[in-house]
Amino acid sequence: MASIVLCLLLSAHLTSAQFYKIESNDDILSSAKTLAYDLMSYYHGNESGQTPGILPGPPPAGDYYWWEGGALWGTMIDYWHLTGDDTYNNVTTEAMLWQVGPNRNYMPPNVTASLGNDDQGFWGMSAMLAAEENFPNPPSDQPQWLALAQAVWNTQADPDRHDATCGGGLRWQIPFANNGYDYKNSIANGIFFNLGARLARYTNNHTYAEVAEDAWNWVVSVGFMDKDYNIFDGAHVQTNCTDINRAQFSYNNGVFLLGAAYMYNYTEDQKWKDRLDGLVDATLKVFFPNDTAYEIACEGVMTCTTDMLSFKGYLHRWMSTATQIAPFTADKILPVLRKSAQAAVNQCTGGNDGRTCGFAWSSGKFDGSTGAGQTMDALAAVSSLLINQSKKPVTSSDGGTSVGDPNAGIGSGSIAGDNLPPVTTGDRAGAGVLTAVVVLTAAAAFGWMGIGK
Repeated sequence: MASIVLCLLLSAHLTSAQFYKIESNDDILSSAKTLAYDLMSYYHGNESGQTPGILPGPPPAGDYYWWEGGALWGTMIDYWHLTGDDTYNNVTTEAMLWQVGPNRNYMPPNVTASLGNDDQGFWGMSAMLAAEENFPNPPSDQPQWLALAQAVWNTQADPDRHDATCGGGLRWQIPFANNGYDYKNSIANGIFFNLGARLARYTNNHTYAEVAEDAWNWVVSVGFMDKDYNIFDGAHVQTNCTDINRAQFSYNNGVFLLGAAYMYNYTEDQKWKDRLDGLVDATLKVFFPNDTAYEIACEGVMTCTTDMLSFKGYLHRWMSTATQIAPFTADKILPVLRKSAQAAVNQCTGGNDGRTCGFAWSSGKFDGSTGAGQTMDALAAVSSLLINQSKKPVTSSDGGTSVGDPNAGIGSGSIAGDNLPPVTTGDRAGAGVLTAVVVLTAAAAFGWMGIGK
């Protein structure tokens, strides 16, 4: 009898472990559909009394900061584009339009207390994606996808956002009073670079590319990206950006990698091919040990914040898109992404339904870590396997239908207090104490960037 029970238990585990399959396109479509359903179960913005566009939060009201809503809709736009399933299109459109703010630049006043350039930029990248993938356009009396992306880029290109500290570059936070205003980081400047590269390709306006290259050059000059294409988190303006936090996060590599692919596609310049090659090699080396996505800064000791738990999905999405924009990268990238996606679904065996996804893909088993980010990661990894069956991102001259406005957002990017004199150590004593903790404690160094988002 004991042997029969054991066999039944083993059989039940095997069935659970095999819930998601990715061997064929039909398997991928089916798995992606279920993952999308499970992901959207974390969203309540379309329910009575809730706020459209955002995941539950910000803390203490819920786990998620405003920016991750923007990332969610980018994931769902890609999901529609890759699978053809339009189930969530109306919800996505409502969400994306609800959060544009009074100046239609993704700076709604109610998120000012945690509004970073990277936060605004994530929403801008999702709007850009909607334009590139011909996501259904909003009604004509509403802001259009391309114009929204241009508005975000224009507010961030404003000289007021690029002060002289550290020789230029965007600060992490936009308002002076926010924790992190004294910090300049790779993700804020990487998103600005990424958006500029994509706008250059879409509109064929070289000014975007010139400014994007300036952003790249600044990141390299200040030491946030080294000669081996390792990308470090950021540094404080009080030290002229010399106290570099050397934590490496996968979304930094992903956002620069995709931007470099767009720059190469647009310019056909050998230097961008070389830079893209370097980024691909570095990203695979650092973030895909054993061909499985791994968040090196926090995963081994599980100090990952809610923000960090979503990074693997962006990495998969952006790297897969890069193979369309710069096809010479496909042979190196796609086999790794498939193996990583298999590792992702192998551990989606948790919960009462036996299909809940965790975070530690390389462990081979469900780790009990659940949430929107973890599910978004798995959905992105699975749906991106369909990249070769999808149309590459369009431009205004080859099928793009989104209406732009090159002047969108100009003059609308300032927040009260934003133009005060540069912060000093005395002004931000609390931030100085926090910096000391970051420097002295590795776990804190890796987890700090999730604070204050």
